[in-house]
Amino acid sequence: MSALVTEHFALQSVSSATISESGSRAALYLAALSSGLVAIGFASSSRSSLAALSFSVLPTVFILGWFTVVRLIETSIEHIVCSRRIELIRRYYATLDPRYRGFFVPDYDTSGLHGVRYGGRSVLFTMASMVLLVNSVLGGATATLIGILGAHLPAVAAAVVGAVVGAGTLALGLGYEYRRLSPLIRGNDPDPGEPGLT
Repeated sequence: MSALVTEHFALQSVSSATISESGSRAALYLAALSSGLVAIGFASSSRSSLAALSFSVLPTVFILGWFTVVRLIETSIEHIVCSRRIELIRRYYATLDPRYRGFFVPDYDTSGLHGVRYGGRSVLFTMASMVLLVNSVLGGATATLIGILGAHLPAVAAAVVGAVVGAGTLALGLGYEYRRLSPLIRGNDPDPGEPGLT
């Protein structure tokens, strides 16, 4: 019992750490993006300064966004695994004394985990998906600027290229996220409930 309680506490600590890390990483990315856009705004009066700053800052933030998305997906997986292991321990607690079983038995059938049901589309509402969406818009905008300032394309053609790049980036990212999380949220685990996503 002492070992189980210690493991329960350790899993809760790891789970909390994944939530904290996810929030910190998302905030760091958004802060870097907003700072870069402010700097580009100040340089917009000069075409050469705008090009130099845009071609250095935006790709850097875009790559940072991909690093952030990948790590946010990993922290989601960590959180799911910890939640399921905690549920295994709680189910054992429920077997110790029939009088107190009601305190530990989950009600997945009526409300899902903690009142929320998770399914295949849940990957659309994670922090990783949020950052991925913003990063995809950034990628499309960067491609548009490269088309206009670097390749001297007409604005409409550059916008089309940017839209294709942004949509492609979003599709690739969501596909990767779904492939990584889908086995966990589709019940490849004996637990009856679905895990929470960060």
